[in-house]
Amino acid sequence: MRGLLGVPLGARGSGRARYGRAMRLYATGALSAAQLEAYRVAAADDRRPPGEVLEDRRLPVPPEAAPAPESLVRALVEEADRYLAALPGPGVVEVRTLLARWRDGPVTLPDPAPNAVVAAHLAPALEAVAADQPALAGAIAAAAPFLRWTTYGGYPPDQIGAAFLRGHAFCSILGEGGPIPARDFDLGLFLIAPHLLYRDHAHAAPELYAPLTGPHGWRFGPGRPLVAKPAHRPVWNPPNRPHLTKVGPVPFLCLYGWTRDIWQPASVLPAADWPELEALRLG
Repeated sequence: MRGLLGVPLGARGSGRARYGRAMRLYATGALSAAQLEAYRVAAADDRRPPGEVLEDRRLPVPPEAAPAPESLVRALVEEADRYLAALPGPGVVEVRTLLARWRDGPVTLPDPAPNAVVAAHLAPALEAVAADQPALAGAIAAAAPFLRWTTYGGYPPDQIGAAFLRGHAFCSILGEGGPIPARDFDLGLFLIAPHLLYRDHAHAAPELYAPLTGPHGWRFGPGRPLVAKPAHRPVWNPPNRPHLTKVGPVPFLCLYGWTRDIWQPASVLPAADWPELEALRLG
């Protein structure tokens, strides 16, 4: 639906933001008083397209404007929170509580930094997500170019494995390094190439994984059995709980939330069966 004036639907306050832009256009003579009133009515619901009101009143819909990057980040936060709200299990309430505390902070966009893992694997991951979560997939796709995707460099390469180091990327959305600042909290996206093994490791930060794709395998301690999980089955790791992830044929894409102690380093936990798990194919 047109008439969004560069402000995507859904983000909290987006209706008011569209109305504010409509007022500026009205002041320049680009909108009529009747069109401005339609934007005022639509502003009562952040998810209501102004074009619906304009068309119902048989008024012209103004040309579409490119969304502001800041609004795309806020729309992603809104969709991520909506997705998390529907998930069961521990950790979800803790992450959403902290998200609510920090979500309205200022948006500061990082300098763009191309990432080869994102270029190769984000699109197929989002294609899978769009099958049952189209709004979230669209919000990620729109905001992804304005997020700082990077590779975690805290692990010794000989311990975590060269394939994993070359095949993963993450970005913070809310956090001390994210576009929306937060203290000792991090909410972001994590992407791993197909079939890779994220070896056994642990960290002090309590961590929620909300996988958007699947299947993938998990275990919670070296030597323990691998358990296959589908998409949308959250995993909560209490502090210092060992965990391992084996990616299936679809790139692994998840929302993650670290609720405290985010700067404490992670450590790799050696296991004798890594070569077998790296050769394993799921699905």
